[in-house]
Amino acid sequence: MKKLFLAVAILATTAVTTTVSAQRLLRFGIKGGANLGKLDGTGFQDGFKLGYHLGGFAQLNLVKGFGVQGEVIFSSTKTETTDNFSDIYKDVSTSDNRKKINLNYLSIPLLANIDLGTPRLKLQVGPQFGAMVSDRKVFGAANTAFKGGEISGVAGLWLQLPIVNVSARYIIGFNDVKGISSVANSSNWKNQGIQLGVGVTL
Repeated sequence: MKKLFLAVAILATTAVTTTVSAQRLLRFGIKGGANLGKLDGTGFQDGFKLGYHLGGFAQLNLVKGFGVQGEVIFSSTKTETTDNFSDIYKDVSTSDNRKKINLNYLSIPLLANIDLGTPRLKLQVGPQFGAMVSDRKVFGAANTAFKGGEISGVAGLWLQLPIVNVSARYIIGFNDVKGISSVANSSNWKNQGIQLGVGVTL
């Protein structure tokens, strides 16, 4: 009987250990927070404007000190044109001067997680792929003011507390998102932003 109890105890301990290991190998969660974004390009006001983001993530820990993280994030930022926007680009009107624009993207960051001396603090770097989900025809008679997608680079920090996670990252756009033809110049439109988030890791 004692041998039976011992065998059951060993099996139970093994099962618990395996479950804990599996939970540490793959974790899920939700996050949200503030965006400070701007659109770099001639005809847009300089300075960061407040927006927000919300979404979910999955973490896969591959080896000690290194893993990967994928996210699906809805991200909203704002921008505003300058007083002379209609003098710079064709197919727009004076009503497009000082026009407020919401830029909404469904973003998919694919990040490497690198421990910084402790599993609780991670450096995150990697690409981000975004698809615009707001109206791309936002200027006068312009057929398409913005392209439908963008590719960005992400770098930031992730602090993992027992349940809560806190993150801060910088995002810079690599490709030109301008879809409207330019008359006076050929400047690119590129997004950049600071993202501050808090969430729950399951």
